[in-house]
Amino acid sequence: MLNRFLSHAKKRCCRPALILLGLALVWRLSAGPFHSSALAQEKSPASEAGGASLAGRLVDPQGEPVHGAEIAVLVNGAEDPVAQTTSQLDGSFVVDLPPGEMETVVVEITRPHFWPVELHLSPVNVIQLSSGGSIRLPDLELTRRLTPGFWVAILSFVLILILIALERLHKTTAALLGVALVLGVSFVGGALNPDLFIFDFSRALEYVHFDVIFLVMGMMIVIGVIEETGIFQWLAYRSYRLSRGRVWLLVTVLILITSLASALLDNVTTMLLMAPITIQIALTLEINPLSVLIPEVLASNIGGTATLIGDPPNILIGSYAGLGFNDFLINLTPGVLLAQVAFIIYVMVRYRREYHVASSRLSAAMLDHLRESGRIVQPQKLIKSGLIFAVMLLLFILGDLIHLVPAVTAILGAVAMLLWIATDIEEMLKVVDWTTLVFFIALFIVVGALQEVGAIGLIAAGLGKLVDSSLIGAILVLICSATLLSGVIDNIPLAATMLPVIAFLNHTVPGAESGVLWYALAIGTGMGGNSTLIGASPNVVTAGIAERAGFRITYLGFLRVSLPATAITVAIGTAWLLIRF
Repeated sequence: MLNRFLSHAKKRCCRPALILLGLALVWRLSAGPFHSSALAQEKSPASEAGGASLAGRLVDPQGEPVHGAEIAVLVNGAEDPVAQTTSQLDGSFVVDLPPGEMETVVVEITRPHFWPVELHLSPVNVIQLSSGGSIRLPDLELTRRLTPGFWVAILSFVLILILIALERLHKTTAALLGVALVLGVSFVGGALNPDLFIFDFSRALEYVHFDVIFLVMGMMIVIGVIEETGIFQWLAYRSYRLSRGRVWLLVTVLILITSLASALLDNVTTMLLMAPITIQIALTLEINPLSVLIPEVLASNIGGTATLIGDPPNILIGSYAGLGFNDFLINLTPGVLLAQVAFIIYVMVRYRREYHVASSRLSAAMLDHLRESGRIVQPQKLIKSGLIFAVMLLLFILGDLIHLVPAVTAILGAVAMLLWIATDIEEMLKVVDWTTLVFFIALFIVVGALQEVGAIGLIAAGLGKLVDSSLIGAILVLICSATLLSGVIDNIPLAATMLPVIAFLNHTVPGAESGVLWYALAIGTGMGGNSTLIGASPNVVTAGIAERAGFRITYLGFLRVSLPATAITVAIGTAWLLIRF
């Protein structure tokens, strides 16, 4: 009796807790990413007394804002600062100075992985501050400094890539090892030698894309609820009927559905929806699910490249360059469609034996089995979950108009299903692939270490130097480099780092003002994510779903299929840009 009461109490308490989690996430993501340096700067007594103020903005060599830098102001040769602050997310800072006579004013700027700056203000500026005025300094560029921590971050990242590729450790264990190395060296080694410091724990968490984490978690719960209704088995049967038993046609239909959905929704969401259906279809037809899953996830990354909202890097590019949905539709989508056709042909050739054998095994008995298993077992639950899911799809598509990020939609949908359909939350949390989520978090932190020490920025600067005055050369260098880098570095920070570089090239390379380099970056970061198992988030999510179903996607096994597909699709996308522009 007591155990039953405690179990009932736990379930009653869990739902309100999940509601609070959902509401907190709405507030958290609507307000923007949390950063410790994004907190409001404290007002000093000087500002309240009407003292002078000094403002400015810090940028790195790529023109990206530098936040978290310490700014101290020393007056009249004193060793102790009269005021200090830290730069904000956009690199800006404001220092309020106490009233009084000033003869000299020195601004000291320090930030790990950058050379310190000591700025002596001119006599004219000093007089203006002494009279209680305000000064806005021009943007200050901080110079990167290659410390031992730089090499620790790079070696840690290379190590986990080797361990994952050789399958010496599970990918999540390897990623956690990388986190342990960069944080261990930062805290332990940094105490012995400050140059070994990379970042602290709070700074490391800033690099974790919690929107991706909560999107995946929320959609896993949503799919777990829907899966209980039998809808996936029903869809498997209908897909079989549609293809009339021809496996090659069935796979083509699944690829086209996946590609279209990825162009309209986030490609992670698409694979979370398609993977369970695909596994059910493959198991029923007695074929290896990986022969369908891998082509699907590759198709999702290709399809996501086609539109402004299909891939996170595209959203970054569109926002930075001022490109709209129609710009991508006109200048990029036709090339992606051509690449998708070539990709389908490649898949049919690559898996022709598997598909032929599967088609030859189809029989009347198998059709009866499909028909028997393809029944909706809980129609009432399907109606309720279908209504919620329809609203979620609408919010996914229209979310940008109301600034609603997909992660919030996923969590709201998960909470709504758990409340309305009265699903056991403990059972639903078991369907969440926590191993994949931990891998995402660990990988974000390790890649964040590369960003923190400036490795990605140096790569971007190097690419900028490689590009000559030739527009064709700039397109080829940009696409090839972005494709290669997207296979090992998360394409979101890569795209964000490359944006100022491309903005500079648009003014220096003749013909680049047409905007072709923005689309080149989209092709490289979007299709380039297909090259490796960790090159894009959908790849990792699909591998996690397949592993839970008992079918492991190995790093090298994925590579054997993905590398030719990446080469074919990127080549066609490049050819389209050369023809279009």
